[in-house]
Amino acid sequence: MSAGKRKELEKIVHIQAERSIETLCSYLRLPSVSAQNSAIPETVHFVTELFHDLGAEVNVLDDLGGNPVVYAFLPAGEKGNAEKTLLFYNHYDVQPPEPFDEWDSEPFEPLLKEGTLYARGVADDKGALMQRIVAVKVLAQTGSLPCNIKFIVEGEEEVGSPGLPAYLEKYANLFRADACIWEFGEKDAAERVQLFSGVKGSAYFEMSTKSSEIDIHSSLAAVIDNPAWRLVQALASMKNQNNDITVEGFFDEIEQADDTLMETVRSIPFEKQALVDTFGLSRPLITEARGEGARDALMLHPTLTICGMVSGYTGEGAKTVLPKEAKAKIDCRMVPGQTGEHLLKCFKRHLTRHGFSDIKIELIESQRAFFSDIHDPFLNLVKETAEQAYQGEAVLNPTSPGTGPMYVFHQHLQLPIVSTGAGWAQSRVHAPNESIRIKDYIDGSLHMAYLLIDFAK
Repeated sequence: MSAGKRKELEKIVHIQAERSIETLCSYLRLPSVSAQNSAIPETVHFVTELFHDLGAEVNVLDDLGGNPVVYAFLPAGEKGNAEKTLLFYNHYDVQPPEPFDEWDSEPFEPLLKEGTLYARGVADDKGALMQRIVAVKVLAQTGSLPCNIKFIVEGEEEVGSPGLPAYLEKYANLFRADACIWEFGEKDAAERVQLFSGVKGSAYFEMSTKSSEIDIHSSLAAVIDNPAWRLVQALASMKNQNNDITVEGFFDEIEQADDTLMETVRSIPFEKQALVDTFGLSRPLITEARGEGARDALMLHPTLTICGMVSGYTGEGAKTVLPKEAKAKIDCRMVPGQTGEHLLKCFKRHLTRHGFSDIKIELIESQRAFFSDIHDPFLNLVKETAEQAYQGEAVLNPTSPGTGPMYVFHQHLQLPIVSTGAGWAQSRVHAPNESIRIKDYIDGSLHMAYLLIDFAK
C-alpha cells in the first residue's frame, strides 16, 4: 500500500472509530457479569446485531451448555485472498464491578473524561472487539475485505471458559483459520505497545476446614482448636518466608524453556518503577530477595497465591468468637506442562503429610499454559503492523502473566495466536475505574486494518 493510500485509510479509520464510540458505550452499559449470570441474553443479542450490521453470517451456538458462543463469518471480497483466514477471539462477559465505593463513576455508565473512557469491561475486552469491527467496516466500505474473517465471542472467559472446549471440539471445522488475534493487550508506562503470543495457565482452588457447628465464645479457645489457625498454618506450610513453594511435586511437570525462548524473554524490557508506581507497591519485589529476574519470573515461573480468606468476625469493633470454619481461595499461574489436576494431587498429599488431613481442597477451574511458536512469521507481522499504526515501539512477549483459553484453541485449531487490545498502563483491568484512552482505541483500530491487509498478501 502506498503512503498516500495509507494516509487516506488512517483518516477514514479515525472517523469511523470516533463514530463507533457511541455504540461502544451502549455495549458497555450491558452489565454482562458471567459470575453473576447478569444480562447474558441481552448482550448476546447486542453482539449478534453488531455482526449483522457488518453483513456477516452469524450463528449463536448454544447447544452444548454454558453461555452462548457467538460466531460470525465474512468472506474475502472479490479482490481479496480467499485462501487466507484470520480468526478474532473475544469475550462479551466482564468482571464483577465490586467494590462499588472505589469507583469514581457508575461502572456500567460509561464516562468520557479528558480523552479517557471509563467503564467496567472497556479494556477487558469490549473495546478490543469494537476496534476489530471498526477495521472490518472500514475495509469493507473502502474496497473489499482482503481475506476471510471469523469471530468467536464467548461469554464465560471471566469464569475460566468452562464451556468453550466442547464448542471448539465440535465446531473445529467451522472455526478453522490460519492465525488468531486474541483479546487483550495494552501500552506500558513507557508507551510501548505490548503484544503477547502466549499465556500462563491457571488453576483455582478452595481450601476449607470446619471444627464445630456454630461460632464459639473465644474463652473456650483454651481447649477447642481454631479452624482459622489451622488454615493459616496449612497455608504457611505450602510457601515459606522467602516465597519458595514447598509443596513436593509442584514443579515436576514443568517443560524447561529452551535457549531461544530464554534469550527472547531476557531481551524484553522490564520497568520496575513503573510497576511500583502503577500499583502503589509498599514492599520490595519478591524476586529481589530470591536473586531472580522479574521478567523471567513473570513469564516462566509458576505461582501460588492466596486470593482471599474468610473466617469468623470481620466487622467493625470487637466480637470475641472462635470461628466454626475457615476458607481460602488460592490460585496457581502455571507454565507449560503443568496441570491443575496434578497440582491438586500434590496439595492433597502435602496436607496429609503435614498433619492437615482435615483440611479439604477442591479444584474449581483449570486452564493450561500455551506459547505460540516464536519462529512463526505471523508473530512478527503483528508486531510490524502495530509499530506502523501506533508509530512507536511494540514489544512481542512470548507469554502473558495472565491466563485465557489459548491452549484449547491450539489443541483443536493448531494455529499461531497473538494478543493485542485497547488498554494502557493505567487501565486498571479487573479493578475499579477501568479505562482506555480514545487515542489508543483509534490507533488499535488502524492496527487491525493494517494487519488484515498485510496478512492477506
